Amino acid sequence: MAVSEEESSSSSSSRPNTSNTNLRSPNADAFYLAKTVLRGSVVLQAVCGHFRSPNSYDVVFGKETSIELVIVDEDGVVQSISEQPVFGTIKDIAVLPWNKRFQVQNPKVLGKDMLLVISDSGKLSFLTFCSEMHRFLPLTHIQLSDPGNSRHQVGRMLAVDSSGCFVAASAYEDQLAIFSLSMSSSGDIIDKRILCPPEKDGGLETAKGSIINISGTIWSMCFISEDDNQPEKERKPVLAILLNRWGSFYRNELLLLEWNIKEQSVQVVYQFAEAGPLAYHIVEVPHTHGFAFLFRAGDIALMDFRNVKSPSCVHRTSLNFTPLEEKKFKNSIRIPDIMDEEGMYSVAASALLELGDINKNDDPMNIDDYSSVQPGSNYVCSWSWEPGVTNGHRIIFSADSGDLYALEVLFESDGVRVNLSDCLYKGRPANALLWLDCGFVAVVVDMADGMVLKFEEGFLKYKSSIQNIAPILDMCIVDYPDEKHDQLFACSGMASEGSLRIIRSGISVEKLLKTAPIYQGVTGTWTVKMKLSDPYHSFLVLSFVEETRVLSVGVNFSDVTESVGFQPDVCTLACGVVADGVMVQIHQRGVRLCLPVGSVHPEGIPFSSPICTSWFPDNMSISLGAVGHGMIVVATSSPCFLFILGIRCSLAYHYEVYQMYCVKLQNELSCISIPQKHLELSRFLTNYAANNSTPAFPSGNHVDNLFVIGTHRPSVEVVSFTGDKGLQVLAIGIISLTNTLGTTISGCVPEDVRLVLVDRLYVLSGLRNGMLLRFEWPSASTLSSAGSTGQQSIVGSSTINFHISSNLLSPNNEVPEIFKSNISGKTEGDLPVNLQLIAVRRIGITPVFLVSLSDSLDADMIALSDRPWLLQTARHSLSYTSISFQPSTHVTPVCSVECPRGILFVAENSLNLVEMVPSKRLNVQAFHLGGTPRKILYHNATRLLFIMRTELDNDSCSSDICCVDPLSGSVVSSFKFEPGETGKCMEFIKVGCEHVLVVGTSLSAGPAMMPSGEAESTKGRLLVLFLEYTHISDIGSVTQRNSPIGGYSADQLFNSSLCSSPDDNNYDGIKLEETEAWHLRLAYSTIVSGMILAVCQYLDSYFLFSSGSTFSVCGFVNDNCQRMRKFASTRTRFTIMTLTSHFTRIAVGDCRDGVLFYSYHEDSKKLEQVYCDPVQRLVADCLLMDVDTAVVSDRKGSLVVLSCANHLEDNASPERNLTLSCSYYMGEIAMSMRKGSFSYKLPADDMLKDSDDATNNINSSRNCIMASTLLGSIIIFIPMTREEYELLEEVQARLVVDPLTAPILGNDHNEFRSRESRAGIRKILDGDILGQFLELTSMQQEAVLALPSGTPNVTVMSTLKPPMPVMVNQVVRLLERVHYALN
Repeated sequence: MAVSEEESSSSSSSRPNTSNTNLRSPNADAFYLAKTVLRGSVVLQAVCGHFRSPNSYDVVFGKETSIELVIVDEDGVVQSISEQPVFGTIKDIAVLPWNKRFQVQNPKVLGKDMLLVISDSGKLSFLTFCSEMHRFLPLTHIQLSDPGNSRHQVGRMLAVDSSGCFVAASAYEDQLAIFSLSMSSSGDIIDKRILCPPEKDGGLETAKGSIINISGTIWSMCFISEDDNQPEKERKPVLAILLNRWGSFYRNELLLLEWNIKEQSVQVVYQFAEAGPLAYHIVEVPHTHGFAFLFRAGDIALMDFRNVKSPSCVHRTSLNFTPLEEKKFKNSIRIPDIMDEEGMYSVAASALLELGDINKNDDPMNIDDYSSVQPGSNYVCSWSWEPGVTNGHRIIFSADSGDLYALEVLFESDGVRVNLSDCLYKGRPANALLWLDCGFVAVVVDMADGMVLKFEEGFLKYKSSIQNIAPILDMCIVDYPDEKHDQLFACSGMASEGSLRIIRSGISVEKLLKTAPIYQGVTGTWTVKMKLSDPYHSFLVLSFVEETRVLSVGVNFSDVTESVGFQPDVCTLACGVVADGVMVQIHQRGVRLCLPVGSVHPEGIPFSSPICTSWFPDNMSISLGAVGHGMIVVATSSPCFLFILGIRCSLAYHYEVYQMYCVKLQNELSCISIPQKHLELSRFLTNYAANNSTPAFPSGNHVDNLFVIGTHRPSVEVVSFTGDKGLQVLAIGIISLTNTLGTTISGCVPEDVRLVLVDRLYVLSGLRNGMLLRFEWPSASTLSSAGSTGQQSIVGSSTINFHISSNLLSPNNEVPEIFKSNISGKTEGDLPVNLQLIAVRRIGITPVFLVSLSDSLDADMIALSDRPWLLQTARHSLSYTSISFQPSTHVTPVCSVECPRGILFVAENSLNLVEMVPSKRLNVQAFHLGGTPRKILYHNATRLLFIMRTELDNDSCSSDICCVDPLSGSVVSSFKFEPGETGKCMEFIKVGCEHVLVVGTSLSAGPAMMPSGEAESTKGRLLVLFLEYTHISDIGSVTQRNSPIGGYSADQLFNSSLCSSPDDNNYDGIKLEETEAWHLRLAYSTIVSGMILAVCQYLDSYFLFSSGSTFSVCGFVNDNCQRMRKFASTRTRFTIMTLTSHFTRIAVGDCRDGVLFYSYHEDSKKLEQVYCDPVQRLVADCLLMDVDTAVVSDRKGSLVVLSCANHLEDNASPERNLTLSCSYYMGEIAMSMRKGSFSYKLPADDMLKDSDDATNNINSSRNCIMASTLLGSIIIFIPMTREEYELLEEVQARLVVDPLTAPILGNDHNEFRSRESRAGIRKILDGDILGQFLELTSMQQEAVLALPSGTPNVTVMSTLKPPMPVMVNQVVRLLERVHYALN
């Protein structure tokens, strides 16, 4: 959005320091990396199609700067599948349906719909979804115009005919283009194209030979369906457009354009103009020949275009169903209203046309009765056709009243009939509608949560919400001690849809149960089913240092250890179900087999006590083990042996454990994992052996049992066990990692290992040093390129890891053939296969445990290290997202009837049962406020949020300040402004040892400034409020204490643990809401000239406020909040929007001159301007990082860093410009910025720990900047060292030209991020581009870095220094730090 918004949030400056430490920046250089941590939630376009596969049904949201692919599950919940930035601005999107006539050879495109996007790149982009990369990638780009937003160049709107053979793209006015598609085997998508008109300011020929031009706004367009029986070679596509000519008396003009493809000419075959009700849209009726709907103000006309030279209206449906008196909420605020509250664009372009009633003379084409079309008539906002129906035609639409209706078109023998349904649902007007399969309807609403509805009993019923947190007008960052991470409180939405949003990082979890901290010393947790086919878990096993407890899974977790049969006085190393009804416990001394009794499970044995039997190794201790179906694997250390155990049943309920195989190990094992048996697993290995000339296993046998081990060598190995051939090492991956200095990284021993099968087979391994690895089977080309010598050296050192000690199945104790071959050497085609290391990531510094969320081989996993991460197994390379839960030591999935998606975390000696909610597109909690939240502050002492609201639907006042409990969202109290008074800004100001709330308001209606930027003649009021604490005693008496804010301990006010139940919110056993109350009271007020738009603290004894174009320095006499004194004032040329301060520096942001630096001289009590902005700038918000450096966001979507560090203030003058240090074009308006406490450094493995700059870098990492935008995005700007910046700048220059990571809409990345910036200014690095580097495999990463540098950002350093060599490990580790802390 490049339009203006209401007054900027008054920058909440941090408390000024009284010391001189770190007040000045060491130099003027500023190096930042920008990373989007939450993408915008404003949905401007919505389409559906088969994007991932021919059988999938997907929804794509176009969100101006990003694309999101979602699905709607059977419960009607929207689940996000993929979201990606486009590094540009989306104008329109459309679906190109798959056409059987397309001759496409690429199997990745075959049968799938494509996404068409038109953007500010000036290109028409054809996108297809890539399953491997898990995002859209471009097939081709068609250049339509120059980059930018020209009104006269094609690039505004798209239309696709229902057959998918033709596409039209229009400009805002005067021009359009039509394309025919071929999708030939040669790879060309566009067959022919034509521009209308062919020349600038040219015209089009009509059927009568005259020339007309397209001069005006192209309001809507669509293709007219052709007769399916018409030969393809004779097809002449017809495009209908609605045109509004400038200065014309006629409100609507309908043109039918026919494209003669053979002659490459476009002819206007029909033209009709009328002055009747304004026509908004023309919409093709699919699967019919020649019919279209014309949506106008007050009615819907069904047009018959079968004879394009003589069309007619066959039916008209009136939309006058909402009386004017019921349209009260139609005055709801829109984005332009937000942006223009101060009148900044009051002289900007007005609406294209007004709604009204203009009668016209009789006309042969006039089929309307205009007397029924009144000025307040309803009109269609959005619509969607019923999917998958070819013989029926139903369309659902949203009227401007917010009501949803359906139209059915019936083609009968006596003519066409159109039936309008009753109102299906009452809500808010929809910006976009999607009628999905299974009767679901997705409704996208402006500046409010959308919703998913479903047809039930003839009406639409609400199912779930589609979260939308935009616009964010203000925010504050709060670090809850109990949460271990920051939370962001945002002012979201407008008017009646205004809300407080609590935004957390990671995947949301719903906390269901938390026990007391009585579970000390937990060493392991497992959930076990009674039968392999059971859908739910039956038992929860908890292992302690010297104890094991088994709990039943259900509504209550009760101890059933004795009834299950597990040995209670040992530490369990592993457990599981080896056969239906047969459980196994592995402990240090042996293996225990148990048959639980029927009293704890219906499938248990019919006895009073469990039946148990054990197996013990001879004079050895078991170090680890694993339980699979029909097989138990255990390992010992000192000496190192591996035992393969089986079970057999001699009598009913009598099982025994026996040894099937035993080998002596050269290297000690560190972990064992037995995957679930899967038919696809054997099929994959067989196909791999056939395709790569590798015998995956001896002929005539198949893999009965497969498991994966990790060794102290270190390595990961895939091993199979067959009854006749024993053990075979199928594949091996050697772990040898080095840092950027070439030194071997220590601690690379696998802690956990898993086999995954999702489209391909691969191995995941979590290491003890906090790293995560992914190994894959190499391709045939990789195998053929490997030399035989290298293969022998690798394999020979790994496969002799096994030495036969005893084999009870082989009486002669012969060495199996596979081991003889390995010991003697390896020839091409022999086993094992050398696994290829695809990706390496560090996710923490503690050992990484991998816990599958289900037993299937394609299940997602939780990777548990310093914090829990959700590992998405279907993603390319390694993709993980943090789970919004505190650091934990153990985790296990818990699936029960009551909680089918439960997860049990062990944290701080407590068991925490939660339900992960990955279906939530945003990890956001909402509390509705009933008005527009404009400003927000957090008060530490009371743990309350202070929110300024406007547009209240209240007879007594339209604006107030309310105190909100962030835990419950309840409004504790509010201070109402006078009628007609509107709150504008507020800030906590220090008065002595206490704090008061200083508030600025407007007493005048209308804008704060004139179109020139000068202040209007208005009035405002300055208020000083304090918080009054009321305590209700046990006997019912009320005691009050009038005190400035901040006089109470936080511990006496709230217990803020978000894990607590509602009844835990108490102190000393008394509920706070029943015993305490807080009220804002007025201490002082004064009326001033001009609206007060900004307030901030200055030093320890002053505060600043602005009114119009004046700002003043004020204070309180003798620290008395009822005695305010003004010490100094000064004027600027234009209206002041923001005020902020740091120590003695004052930064003033106005609506034209940008940022101005001032100093206050206490002795003379005068304000002096010392620096000014080098360019004109409409300031949205401003932060002072130190006395020399300001970070400024403007209302055109840019952020810049300004500095005066290289100037001497002794010589400073108002004419001396600030220095532009760096800039970044976001494409979104950041209305609020705050300093964040984010640190992206890991506590260990610091790449720069030996560098002299390490300390400075760690300190600077605390000075991150969080910015929130009107589109609902949260962007963080991370400071970097020069060395880090230069390294990542080289990487970014390569990523923007690589096909896998380049901007998908064809934008020039450097041009896009440089908009609104002077040439030669250093650019802030794009963390979204750089983040894609982590999604690539190791080979792809190396290929990217091997590319020649693209067009790097133009900086002084890049011209003075030659490009530096870039190492993959160095880049990955630097980017990991950002990913680790943000995701």
